[in-house]
Amino acid sequence: MAVVAALGLLAAVAAPSFRQGERSLAGRRAPDFAFQRNGQPARLSDLRGHVVILHFWASWCPPCVEEAPALEALARAVEPAGVIVLGISADEDPQAYEQFLRDHGITFLNDRDPSGKIAALYGTRLYPETYVIGPDGRFVRKLIGPQPWNDPAWITYFRELAAGQQPMAP
Repeated sequence: MAVVAALGLLAAVAAPSFRQGERSLAGRRAPDFAFQRNGQPARLSDLRGHVVILHFWASWCPPCVEEAPALEALARAVEPAGVIVLGISADEDPQAYEQFLRDHGITFLNDRDPSGKIAALYGTRLYPETYVIGPDGRFVRKLIGPQPWNDPAWITYFRELAAGQQPMAP
């Protein structure tokens, strides 16, 4: 029985729809939450008017470590278009979190969620997990698992989304 359940879970995770996006949230308002922006209090709602790539990660998560350079490259590529990457780390240890940011040259906006309250608000249980939030504060899509963020198709997707177009999803 356990083997059948494990195979079913593996099949679900391997399905392209699981890896490439979940549309069930599309159109719903993203829950607001508080975080620190450059040492100052901020809220997700402060970012309205921008496309936000809300990325849940952790320094102890191997896929998160693997995709970090690509996510940094994406952030740099789409920032001029008004797209904001906001990382929320599950790290409990502030030193491990800070060391990870330094070691990987991460400059995009990040904060820690050591209590897991923000992740729970979003229903996040797997890392990495990413939510694309439109300028109106509503979900566009959800992605579970690592993505090839520096792929030109993703860069085009986010630039077009920020320009108010309806881009084709990579």
